[in-house]
Amino acid sequence: MASLQDQLLKAGLINKGKAKQLHHDKSNQKKVERRTGVESVDEARIAALEVQQKNAERARELNAQRDAAAAQKAVFAQIVQMVEKNRQSKGNGDIAYYYTLGTKIDKIYVSEEVQKHLIAGRLMIVCIDGKTELLPRVIAEKIEERDPSLVVRVKKSSNEVDEDDPYADYKIPDDFTW
Repeated sequence: MASLQDQLLKAGLINKGKAKQLHHDKSNQKKVERRTGVESVDEARIAALEVQQKNAERARELNAQRDAAAAQKAVFAQIVQMVEKNRQSKGNGDIAYYYTLGTKIDKIYVSEEVQKHLIAGRLMIVCIDGKTELLPRVIAEKIEERDPSLVVRVKKSSNEVDEDDPYADYKIPDDFTW
């Protein structure tokens, strides 16, 4: 098969002198590049390198997202395992215990003993997958480190009284039921 230069010569698009000049210019350019150490700019090569760098960056981002999702899934599995292993009984009580989860007020029915433990802070409420579970404080704090949105924080009432409060003499009991 003939070279492109030979085909152009046969077609009459270039003459022999022009073909020799192009060949001579190309070889001289390579010699100058070798002598000076300066390479000519190859735009196709630069564009290919840019595309390759963009693809590598995108692959890194996707791997980071995949790793983050796997880590989040592993943390959730740990939480589920801790809840299943350490859940406490709510008792066979009929006392409604109200708690706030986010902006929603909800209630669970517990026994009197469990209610005392909840008020004292020895038991805490954890809501996971729509289920309400009671856990010891230590375990609930470990879960709260991993995902604070699952643990219901019971706010302790402060015993400090304002000096200007006209109702300071009237105490409200913690176990007040309606």
